[in-house]
Amino acid sequence: MTLAVESLQAGDEERWDRYVLAHPQGTFFHRAGWKSVLEEAFGHATHFLQARRDGEIVGVLPLAQVKSLLFGNSLSSTPFCVYGGVVADDAEAETALLDAARSLAERLGVDALELRNRRALEGEWLAKELYATFRKPISADPEENLKAIPRKQRAMVRKGIKAGLVSEEDDGWERLYRVYSESVRNLGTPVFPRRYFRILRKVFGNQCRVLMVRHGDEDIAGVMSFYFRDEVLPYYGGSRPVARRLKGNDFMYWELMRRSGEEGIRLFDYGRSKRGTGAYSFKKNWGFEPEPLHYQYHLVKAKTVPEVNPMNPKYRLFIEGWKRLPLPVANFLGPFLARSLG
Repeated sequence: MTLAVESLQAGDEERWDRYVLAHPQGTFFHRAGWKSVLEEAFGHATHFLQARRDGEIVGVLPLAQVKSLLFGNSLSSTPFCVYGGVVADDAEAETALLDAARSLAERLGVDALELRNRRALEGEWLAKELYATFRKPISADPEENLKAIPRKQRAMVRKGIKAGLVSEEDDGWERLYRVYSESVRNLGTPVFPRRYFRILRKVFGNQCRVLMVRHGDEDIAGVMSFYFRDEVLPYYGGSRPVARRLKGNDFMYWELMRRSGEEGIRLFDYGRSKRGTGAYSFKKNWGFEPEPLHYQYHLVKAKTVPEVNPMNPKYRLFIEGWKRLPLPVANFLGPFLARSLG
């Protein structure tokens, strides 16, 4: 039987997604829709590779190139996503896809090829052990889920409830963007362009949903979540300063967990966090155990593994300065930088 590696063609997205959905190593971030998102929202060149054996898909590897004067030139699976890497039925298909990816990286002349794996690849790959992910089963019973949260964090959830906070699903993305843009400015991070959130909603439909938290008539927190099989992944979340006093973040994630469990979702994916950060500790305090993520690299022009992340000391002054920008200025300038922070 003949094995061939080829690019995803228009009209074949449904077959690609059926394969990803059925494969145990498939994730939301392997979906074919990311090709449209990355091209339309950021203008990045995509290279979605599929291995076929006698016409049937036996492996996929979504790749995109992010090229920037400030942050370098990389080929990644997948930019703006926490998971990626190769998904394949067997070693032959996996090897063929990885060889094709390395050849593509060399041909494009990038600094490095990056694969964002949940499982480590064998072979001569350089690795960065910076991130962990947090995943945990949830129940259909809200009381069972609440009791599974450690006592101290559970008290924070109850404070949010007593403060009169209300959660509601929102059909748009604009309310979330207003809260999110303020939140990331306060963290010293450039905000993504508005069109990115609009395109995510357009491409992924009901598998990309927004939950908002109100105190009275004011939106104080919100989160955009991705849905895949029986999993929910809260992905782009943010809150206003008042939410800290009202325990708005704790309430928001609890409400997402409660609603998801009642809906039939059985796994809550809190997503990745960098070791040694407040977000890492926050998720552990919810009773989630960290699982290491294996980000692995093939260097082309780079001499060392790229370190484009807020933990890199050379970005510290930039981060502190960004926090002081007026919000309209940060929202104007942010999208020009954020498109390269994949």
